[in-house]
Amino acid sequence: MAMTLSRSPGLFTLALSGGMLAGAASALALAWRGRVDNGLPSSGINAPSHWILGDAAIYQDGVSLRHTLLALGVHQASSMLWSTIFGVVRQQRRQPTTANALSDAVAVTALAAWVDLRAVPHRLTPGFQERLSTPSLSWVYGSFAAGLALAGIASLGRDSE
Repeated sequence: MAMTLSRSPGLFTLALSGGMLAGAASALALAWRGRVDNGLPSSGINAPSHWILGDAAIYQDGVSLRHTLLALGVHQASSMLWSTIFGVVRQQRRQPTTANALSDAVAVTALAAWVDLRAVPHRLTPGFQERLSTPSLSWVYGSFAAGLALAGIASLGRDSE
């Protein structure tokens, strides 16, 4: 029981920091690649709002509170979920290192991409896969993995405290 209690704050911190970093990095990649693929940064960012507003939201290009803010909220919530999974994986490591922080980030991101793009019903996909090219999706998920990895590496020094 003491082990669970002592590990919980580390998990919370890693889930929060990883979610914020991965969410922000991938949102920036969405904006960049939305501009590259469609001429507008918001074209990639707005798509996740289709979870609540329906499929027409995937194709909303303009910045708006209704689509952009809602989509960023959905994206960030999803990032926090996957970061928590990343944190659980990191907590299972007997000896956390930079190398396994990187491999864990890649593995969790690969699982997230598979779930996002293949496993869930269309309504629960991120939606941006319909607006972005395959190379752009690689940038988005790669940025997400980088954010998780940075959080995992940053946590290495805190784990010994």
